[in-house]
Amino acid sequence: MRKSKLIKDTTREERIQIVRKGLSWGEDCDSVSGDMAGIDEMYQPYIDGELELAECNMRAAATTYVKSDRDRPSTGSCIMGR
Repeated sequence: MRKSKLIKDTTREERIQIVRKGLSWGEDCDSVSGDMAGIDEMYQPYIDGELELAECNMRAAATTYVKSDRDRPSTGSCIMGR
C-alpha cells in the first residue's frame, strides 16, 4: 500500500524527499547542498504545507498551456485552418 503524500499525512522533511524523488534527485545528488537547495520553486508551497502536490502541478499546467486560439502564436507554417 502506498503512503499518502497529502500534507496532513507528511512532515515537511518527508515532503522535501517526495519532491526530490519526483524530480529524480537522490539524497546523494552533488548539486543539492543544505535542506532546500535546488528544489524547484513551483513545489515550495507543497513543501511549506500551503498547497497539495496536485495543486502545484495544476497551477504549473495552467500557466503552461494555451488557453485559447487567440493566445496561440501564429507561425504561418500550417495550412490547416486557412
